[in-house]
Amino acid sequence: MTTPAPQKRGPAPAAGPARFMGGQPTEKSMDFKGSGKRLLRQMRPERAIVTVSMLLGTVSVALTVAGPKVLGHATDLIMAGIVGRQLPAGLSKEQAVEALRRKGENGLADILGTMPVIPGQGIDFDAVGTVLLWVLVIYVAASLFGFVQARIVTKVVQKTVYRLREQVEEKLARLPLRYFDKQSRGEVLSRATNDIDNIQQTFQQTFSQIVASLLTIVGVLAMMFWISPLLALVALITVPVSVVVATKIGKRAQPQFVQQWKTTGKLNAHIEEMYTGHSLVKVFGRQQESAELFREQNDALYEAGFKAQFISGIIQPAMMFIGNLNYVLVAVVGGLRVASGALSIGDVQAFIQYSRQFSQPLTQVASMANLVQSGVASAERVFELLDAEEQEPDGQHPPRPDHVRGKVAFEDVSFRYEEDKPLIEGLSLSAEPGQTVAIVGPTGAGKTTLVNLLMRFYEVRDGRITLDGVDIAAMAREDLRANIGMVLQDTWLFGGTIAENIAYGAPSGTSMDKIVEAAKATHVDRFVRTLPDGYDTVLDEEGGNVSVGEKQLITIARAFLAEPAILVLDEATSSVDTRTEVLIQQAMAQLRSGRTSFVIAHRLSTIRDADLILVMESGAIVEQGTHDDLLAANGAYARLYAAQFAEAVAETD
Repeated sequence: MTTPAPQKRGPAPAAGPARFMGGQPTEKSMDFKGSGKRLLRQMRPERAIVTVSMLLGTVSVALTVAGPKVLGHATDLIMAGIVGRQLPAGLSKEQAVEALRRKGENGLADILGTMPVIPGQGIDFDAVGTVLLWVLVIYVAASLFGFVQARIVTKVVQKTVYRLREQVEEKLARLPLRYFDKQSRGEVLSRATNDIDNIQQTFQQTFSQIVASLLTIVGVLAMMFWISPLLALVALITVPVSVVVATKIGKRAQPQFVQQWKTTGKLNAHIEEMYTGHSLVKVFGRQQESAELFREQNDALYEAGFKAQFISGIIQPAMMFIGNLNYVLVAVVGGLRVASGALSIGDVQAFIQYSRQFSQPLTQVASMANLVQSGVASAERVFELLDAEEQEPDGQHPPRPDHVRGKVAFEDVSFRYEEDKPLIEGLSLSAEPGQTVAIVGPTGAGKTTLVNLLMRFYEVRDGRITLDGVDIAAMAREDLRANIGMVLQDTWLFGGTIAENIAYGAPSGTSMDKIVEAAKATHVDRFVRTLPDGYDTVLDEEGGNVSVGEKQLITIARAFLAEPAILVLDEATSSVDTRTEVLIQQAMAQLRSGRTSFVIAHRLSTIRDADLILVMESGAIVEQGTHDDLLAANGAYARLYAAQFAEAVAETD
């Protein structure tokens, strides 16, 4: 079976001082509209509750919009009482208007005609009180509906972001190793944490407010046309200007928000890298270069953030200026309409309030543009992660050996990380159950690549690898890896107790007796007993409260307890002292008993007892045999052995 060729693997992110030369930009075309729609589609599972929220918001806005109109009626009652008290009692409203016209005071007559005035009667406080009570009820009800809507929106947003985090977590598990070769850890973490948090903040602060603002605009506009179509048209004059201003400014701000979050990812990657490698930075005296690179990236983030916030921040004062112009126009034209008797003072008061209510949501929507643009920029980065090419999924009914004995065969395997740079070409080898196969060779020969192919971290280009006769490319990755135990040169411990770290690869519910037994076999028990909390000692994420050698021992105990059919040791004893190495070799002999073992080693003294030694150069096996046979052949292995022996003699001298 021939699997598809893997994608070209770009150079892995440089570590330590090499990163001081700077990284390559990862520019990506923006699709604000498409990304925004995709972000909203994340809310699909909450369609029903979003609909309820919209209905509650509509009721709340409708009540809020009705308030000024009702309050305007109270103003008319007060003005009618003030004017009516100054008119002779016993006259009707029509008679009072006619008397003013006979005197030539047509303007006052027109104004009086719009009022519910009763000549000789003052302010009807009972009627005014009733109107104000209704206003109070309207605004309290609007607030209650708004409160319930806000609670529902909060729940919707939290569920949506919860699912988005789940999608990212599941995606990271499906991504091939080559993806992480191209991305720094800090950049991936920034997308999974900072960008998702920014999306949550954007949703929380804008979703309900934008909906309420749009509903308010529609409701207020309807009331304005009801009161006075002429004044409504005057108020609408400034709307196209507002839209043009907001659009022009928004287009300039969006690229800056994209750059801001890209720079944030780079800065986080640098901080994470410098923190995890702070010892090396200090040892090589690169603190100044590290600080300088931090300052450069921090300056870049400052510039991008300043430009994004400043440009988008211009929207609000610009909209306020346009809103004030609208307010002046409405006040002037409204005063003329009152003077002509076309409108009452209460209607003009209500209209002025509506003009404010109309311009305010426009300003709010425009001022939220920076949040929306920032959130969509973060969404694009998260979607870029979610759209990354995944490893090939396992088949529907993947085959698996009936009983895993541990026979491994590489059959004419070819592989390359980059299309134009062959690494392994036509490699074949076979490891029988229980055999210990040692792989040696210079750096870059392809030793670790063989292990990565066996674990299916990468897929072979040509040929195949079989486990007990079954092509591993057809097996489920979980089934394959469940039968392989690995101990790497780079140790990994998680935040938890020593006992939990040892039991990490074993089935859940493994007894403490078995954990201690594995610890004793790998000489972990001897130093754990000296710790105050013993096996309950809590390790931090970096394992900083135990030595490097002790961390290595814990990882070996982890593999011991897992009891895999195949064991992979990649320089597993490189971090321990010579005496401990001898003890571990004895423990490994017991661990390897009955298991197929692949041992990658640079110190040839540790693999002299291997059943088969493979010597690799440039991705090919140039020699194979036992230790004695290879020394007798006086080839590449003999030269490696002689070089290490000479180094040992030089050290003792």
